[in-house]
Amino acid sequence: MNIYRYPSISEWTSLCERPHLDASALHATVSNVLDDIRQNGDEAVMRYEEMFDHVRLDNLTISPEEMAEALEKVSDELKSALTLAYHNIRKFHEAQVFHGEKIETSPGVTCWQKSVPIEKVGLYIPGGTAPLFSTVLMLATPAKTAGCREIVLCTPPNREGKVHPAILCAAHIAGVNKIFKAGGVQAIGAMAYGTESVPKVYKIFGPGNQYVMAAKQQVSQDSVAIDMPAGPSEVCVVADATANPAFVAADLLSQAEHGIDSQVMLICTDEQLITAVTHELERQLAELPRKDIAAQALENSKIILVKDTHEAMALSNVYAPEHLILNTDDFTELAELVVNAGSVFLGQWACESAGDYASGTNHTLPTHGWATAYSGVNLDSFCRKVTFQELTQEGIRNIGAAVERMATDEELAAHCKAMSVRRVYE
Repeated sequence: MNIYRYPSISEWTSLCERPHLDASALHATVSNVLDDIRQNGDEAVMRYEEMFDHVRLDNLTISPEEMAEALEKVSDELKSALTLAYHNIRKFHEAQVFHGEKIETSPGVTCWQKSVPIEKVGLYIPGGTAPLFSTVLMLATPAKTAGCREIVLCTPPNREGKVHPAILCAAHIAGVNKIFKAGGVQAIGAMAYGTESVPKVYKIFGPGNQYVMAAKQQVSQDSVAIDMPAGPSEVCVVADATANPAFVAADLLSQAEHGIDSQVMLICTDEQLITAVTHELERQLAELPRKDIAAQALENSKIILVKDTHEAMALSNVYAPEHLILNTDDFTELAELVVNAGSVFLGQWACESAGDYASGTNHTLPTHGWATAYSGVNLDSFCRKVTFQELTQEGIRNIGAAVERMATDEELAAHCKAMSVRRVYE
């Protein structure tokens, strides 16, 4: 990791830059694949599955027999872990249910909102270098809790045409039964436009590589909503002299192992801790099965020494990390200073992997600095707010003149007329 000591505020912006991803070269390829799927449906999806995932499929749908086979293959221990995680995720998201209140803004004028689930949602679950079955729970559980009528899940098969059993097991636990073998751009296109097998959805959720992200951004321009823009995984650890260097190093590596384009950052107030963490990184890295991936990610990563924890928080807010771990003695005070972050972990015992799997919070979070403007996935991500208003004659008397005046001054005569024809009945 690159070490920076007491940088000036003028250097913070450059220090907070992520590895540059130039997606411009992808757009033409992605656009061509999407157009093909829009026109040719299942046939195009299966053709691209053979091209990109190196598997020849007869159909895209996961059958009941395949689901039963997958459930047999998953160990009881993993089923138990998935069930525990599911219940915690459901409990956390059930607490987010919206209860609208009717407000009388003026006598005779009542306004309120109702939360309505998005009817059709699509969940993309990557296969790639790691089967992200935890993401199935993170997306399907709030979708079911919100009451989405149709939940469509797409995930790439292996070269034998099989989906990872744990992904299917997690989908079964979360109550998803429309599951399709499709990965990458072709999965996004299938859910965005609909095919003979895959239903068209109204909003697509889920992480993926740069091709998936480019596809989500393109379809969001004309046919479907998406959860958020996203990039590679990242974590920022704020630590002081009280932090356990083994904990800090483990937290940094837990994100570095995601991919070579991931980035981790340690903002630290103690020089000795930097030395200890550096040694721990070397020791723990050597033990990781994915050490080559993590090592490349660490080349994009930084350790920054600052004068105190308040300066550390100011720098963290500029960085706007996906995950923020406050491993300091004063973490309760620092938590109040958080402005930009996807999900925050407080104290030495709150490892980021707890939130990734089983604490109950959602791990689908804004990356690449988007935490300045986006929330992580939550129950509201799967809902819409519909606004209602009811006026009585008393309401017309109280706001009618103001409506007429404003409509007239905006030179919208018909707007004014819609109110004035009612005012004659006051």
